[in-house]
Amino acid sequence: MSENTVRDAGFDDWLDAVEEGQAYYLECPNDHGSLPPRRVCPDCGSTDLEEVPLPESGEIETFTVTYVPTPAFEDDAPYATAIANFGPVRITGQVIGVDVDAVESGLEIELEVTVSETTDERVLGFSPV
Repeated sequence: MSENTVRDAGFDDWLDAVEEGQAYYLECPNDHGSLPPRRVCPDCGSTDLEEVPLPESGEIETFTVTYVPTPAFEDDAPYATAIANFGPVRITGQVIGVDVDAVESGLEIELEVTVSETTDERVLGFSPV
């Protein structure tokens, strides 16, 4: 993370946990899963949320490849952004460590924090298992 970046306490704390191999999700008493930062379950409104370890791997459900990006990601292109199923939660991230032409639905991946080549900011990445 660059020195001039404002820290987003909830999200950056979660990225820190991912980097430390301690990724988690929030679960309410009704077994609904969500990602932090949250104070209320988005499904039922419960405020009783518990941190539960996130599965170590997930599976890409859908993805898109960007060849012509916005200026905020111009040095990262081409890149694939995917939605992956990690059991109780779905997570969006940038697929890394594989050519964009090799990305496909069903690809087993794990979470990794990477750095945008354009902004030098941390972003959530998916690397193939």
